[in-house]
Amino acid sequence: MDITVNILLTIATAATPLLIAAIGELVVERSGVLNLGVEGMMIMGAVGGFGAGYLTGSPWIGLLAAIAMGAVFSLLFAVMTLSLATNQVATGLSLTLLGLGLSGMMGTSFVGQPGERLPNLYIPVLTDIPVVGRLLFGQDPIFYISIALTAAVMWFLFKTRTGLTLRSIGDSHTSAHALGIKVIRYRYLAVIFGGACAGLAGGHLSLVYTPQWVENMTAGRGWIALALVVFASWRPWRVLAGAYIFGAVWIGQLHAQAFGIPVPSQLLSSLPYLATVVVLVLISRNKRLTMMNTPASLGQPFVPDR
Repeated sequence: MDITVNILLTIATAATPLLIAAIGELVVERSGVLNLGVEGMMIMGAVGGFGAGYLTGSPWIGLLAAIAMGAVFSLLFAVMTLSLATNQVATGLSLTLLGLGLSGMMGTSFVGQPGERLPNLYIPVLTDIPVVGRLLFGQDPIFYISIALTAAVMWFLFKTRTGLTLRSIGDSHTSAHALGIKVIRYRYLAVIFGGACAGLAGGHLSLVYTPQWVENMTAGRGWIALALVVFASWRPWRVLAGAYIFGAVWIGQLHAQAFGIPVPSQLLSSLPYLATVVVLVLISRNKRLTMMNTPASLGQPFVPDR
C-alpha cells in the first residue's frame, strides 16, 4: 500500500507542471495566439525560481521569481507577435531556443548547489489518514494551485462575459474588432497569463520536483504541454485528465527501469514522447472534432489598421 501511495504521489508531482503550463497555453490559444515558446518560458522560470530561492533562502520568493520570469519572457513574445506582427510560429520557436541558451548561461553558477524546496502541506489528523491523507492533504502547495487554476480557468472561459469575449476573439478577431473589442489588449493579457503559468510550471520543477538546477531540466515538457492543449480539444477539464495520463506515463517508465524490466532504458525514457506522438495521430483522425473546437483565428496575425 505504501508503494502504491508513493507512486500516486509521484504521478501527481509529475503531472502538476504539465497541467499548469497547458492551462496557461490553453488560455493563450483561446485568444487566437499560438505560442510555441512554452518550453523556453518554463526553463526560464526554472532557473529564475531556483536562483531567487537559492540567493534569498526562501522558496516562496523563488516561486514568485519563477512566475515573473515567465511573464516577462512572454511579454517579449507578445511585443514581437502582437505589436510588430511577426510570424507566431517562428517567434515561438526562437523564444524556446533563446530560453534554453539563456537559462544555461544564467544557471552556470547554480549547477551542483543545494536548492530550496517548497514544503509539503501538513494538516494534523487529516494528513495522517491512511492512504488518502497524504494524497489529499499532504501534497506540495503548487499541486493545489494547479487544481484551483484549472477550475478558475474553466469558470472564467465559460461562465463570465470576459471569458466569452476572449473566446470570440479567438474565433474571429476581425468581427470582435468590428464590435469595438480591444483585441490586442486581450491578447496581451492572455499571453502574459500563459507566460506566468509556464514560469510557475518551471518553478515547480526546480523548487519541488527536483530542487536543484540542471541545464535543460524541462526535458521537453513544454512541448508535451502544447500537445496536451490539442489532446484536450481546448477544454480545461480534459487538460487536467490528460496531464495526469502523461504524468503516469512519465513516472511509469521511471519505475519500470527501477524494477529492472528487461526493456532498453532508452525505449522506456522515450515513452512520454512516443505517447505524445500517438495521441496527436489519433486526434488528427477525427477532423470534425478538431475543427469544431479549434479557435478559428489561431495563429493568424491581427493588425487593426489594415
